[in-house]
Amino acid sequence: MTDLRTAFKRPSPNSKGDGVFRTTIIGISLIIIAVFLISIFLLGRDSIPALREFGLGFLTSTVWNPVTRQFGAAPMIVGTLITSFAALVISVPLALASAIFVAEYAPRWLASPVSYLVELLAAVPSVVYGLWALFALKPIIQKFQLSLYTSNPDLVAQCSTLRGEGRNSFACFFMPESPVGLGLALAIIILTIMILPYTASVARDVIRLVPGDQREAMYALGATKWEVISRAILPFARAGITGGVILALGRALGETLAVAMVIGNSTEFVNSIWGNTATMASIIALQFGDAQETLQRSSIVTLGLLLFFVSVVVNYSARLIIVRLTPKGIQQ
Repeated sequence: MTDLRTAFKRPSPNSKGDGVFRTTIIGISLIIIAVFLISIFLLGRDSIPALREFGLGFLTSTVWNPVTRQFGAAPMIVGTLITSFAALVISVPLALASAIFVAEYAPRWLASPVSYLVELLAAVPSVVYGLWALFALKPIIQKFQLSLYTSNPDLVAQCSTLRGEGRNSFACFFMPESPVGLGLALAIIILTIMILPYTASVARDVIRLVPGDQREAMYALGATKWEVISRAILPFARAGITGGVILALGRALGETLAVAMVIGNSTEFVNSIWGNTATMASIIALQFGDAQETLQRSSIVTLGLLLFFVSVVVNYSARLIIVRLTPKGIQQ
């Protein structure tokens, strides 16, 4: 009896290894938290001169002029939101259609190559997308702009007058100032292609994870293929699909190089779908290396801090949405 009690009290051979493993995991977790907090601290510290100079007006001011030492982030904030959400609106239906085709319609010999090609889009470097947009898409858009420009001379003259007076109209928003090819539309197109695989891959996987019993139950009730997809599969997979959408949005908000190569990088408010504008990420990439003056450098870092918080808010919102949409039976 005594030997039995001693055996239970004696530490197991693996207890020391468990302690080391637990300490290692906790240490790695603390490193991640430390990196997050240090990032906020460093960005916040270097943002102090700009925030002290401009205050909250930094978010609403429309002037970004290093010569006059005036810096306002409003045009870049608007440019970031327009490009990201417009690309998301276009890419989500395409990605969802691709996922449904691969998971529900395509034969096995076709589904695997299509899935691989979609996922391959996420592995292409940003600079390659930018070069492809400049050499392949820009001439096409430029020709289309030229056709609009030459076929509507009266509207071109009217829009030019309105823009000279600082005004605009709905028709003028779709009329280019000059057929150069670069601008907001090209940035939206390239972003759409870049974020499409994130939503498509996640949606495909969660659709495949829907239990077969749900499909069979709907078919047993006489449902058609589309009714099974719309009433049994998509409602069950909506949390995962939403997660993929938010993941794609996060990628779009932070995309830098490809957007900087095609968007025109104007620090003024965009006045047409074809006009030049800028995003927070593109301005940081293009101007940070040349920013020698303290206030300009601090203003650029403040853009980085703002983009950092936007990314955090997007990811936290995604978590809340996923929890809200996840069926109660499978919530952890």
